[in-house]
Amino acid sequence: LLLGELSDTLAAADITFGNLEGSFLDEGQPAKKCRDTTICYLFRMPERYAGALAASGFDFLSLANNHFGDFGLPSRTRTMMLLDSLGIRYGGLTEYPYSFLERDSLLYGFAAFAPNAGTVSINETAKAEELVRRLADTCDIVIVSFHGGAEGADHQHVTKDDEMFYTENRGNVHDFAHRMIDAGADVIFGHGPHITRAVEVYRERFIAYSLGNFCTYGRFNLTGPNGIAPIIKVEVDTTGRFISGKIIPVYQPYPGGARYDPAGRVIQKIRDLTAADFPDAVITISEKGEISYR
Repeated sequence: LLLGELSDTLAAADITFGNLEGSFLDEGQPAKKCRDTTICYLFRMPERYAGALAASGFDFLSLANNHFGDFGLPSRTRTMMLLDSLGIRYGGLTEYPYSFLERDSLLYGFAAFAPNAGTVSINETAKAEELVRRLADTCDIVIVSFHGGAEGADHQHVTKDDEMFYTENRGNVHDFAHRMIDAGADVIFGHGPHITRAVEVYRERFIAYSLGNFCTYGRFNLTGPNGIAPIIKVEVDTTGRFISGKIIPVYQPYPGGARYDPAGRVIQKIRDLTAADFPDAVITISEKGEISYR
């Protein structure tokens, strides 16, 4: 029900990626302690919900974010066991930084990064470059995910500087994305700010700087830019070069769950942000959400 009509859209792709913001665990105690519950959240999902990810066709999931470890080692271990049983690959943890998937005679490599404990650091760029180079040496197409950038409606723009949020360095996502492509990444998906950001093509490789809130529930702020998001379909050739893209607009009515947005609000949002942040962009975005070279 949370994914609704979008489940078939996700499953139709050759490769489907998402960020799993939290872990699956039916019972357990939190490892993270919240002093102020108005700004601190603990995420745990019922284990039976994991099957919805497989039914929706997810192939790669990022576990590199600030909520995957909320319930400690038991939830980390249980979530990985569930994903393994469903055949879903994942990455971004210090103990499991990357994964591989072969499909249609192509080998895909996936790695994920974040500024949080227990994840592969977005702020140790040289080590991240080394990891991506190793994947690029082995794989036909390398997908990189990062959880970075400050959160909220006041942080919709890509600043091209280090972004701080509650004293935490959330990384310079522009520099990080470009350096990962220089190291061999082919497609980069960002998330973390809880709002949608601009997209870019750099050296013929696609970057989405933040995919926003896609499928949440409960006490999330889903007003304004926090409640709209894209599914972005990216077409690349067998070497990872960007060919074209398509923005499928999504919104979330309270208390949550993703729905197709016939008003297409996030398309115009991405058009505006991309024009503002990358005025010399080599791509153009149509009113229907089609992404193509100029």
